Amino acid sequence: MPPEDSDPRRGAVLVLFGEGDHGPDLLLTERSHHMRSHPGQISFPGGGIEPGETAHDAALREAEEETGLDPAGVDVFAELPELWLPPSNYAVTPLLGWWETESPVAAVDPDEVHEVHRVPIASLVGPDHRISVRHPSGWVGPGYLIGAGKDLVLWGFTAGIIARLFDFVGWADTVEDPPVHLVPDHMLQGEDLRADVRSNTRFGEGR
Repeated sequence: MPPEDSDPRRGAVLVLFGEGDHGPDLLLTERSHHMRSHPGQISFPGGGIEPGETAHDAALREAEEETGLDPAGVDVFAELPELWLPPSNYAVTPLLGWWETESPVAAVDPDEVHEVHRVPIASLVGPDHRISVRHPSGWVGPGYLIGAGKDLVLWGFTAGIIARLFDFVGWADTVEDPPVHLVPDHMLQGEDLRADVRSNTRFGEGR
């Protein structure tokens, strides 16, 4: 939670569950590969909360701007506590949503989003997709291999939310000693390795 004296900027992300071609899934975005911060990172749709907006408003607006989804088809059913990201001093609220009436999604602005992914829940809870991810600073956290070829590394802030949420609701099998993968080099471009990498998200400088 943000400390009382932190005066953080605030953001929101949409954790959107749907029923895809391969069963229940999550909507995720892959950042443009030429962005200044965290290029190619896999993230929930989301961003900063603008003046006059609620976290609910911001999460749906950002999801529409990034993926083209119709917010009218989304039922936001829960709001999780804010998560504080110390280096960027962002407090991010995850909103849980169900895609009641689906609409087409794709990368709206290629300068911001490289690709939109619908990732089956089965591939996130299954042991063959579960990994640990090591950052050059020495930090190690949960991760997932996603995509048709399991060639995309999901890690950091987004992976942490998924891991804790799925553990809490009892969806994830216990995986002892998952294989360790290094953060892909292209995702480290422009990153200050002295920063607390647990804040790896789109809520940093260079957005």
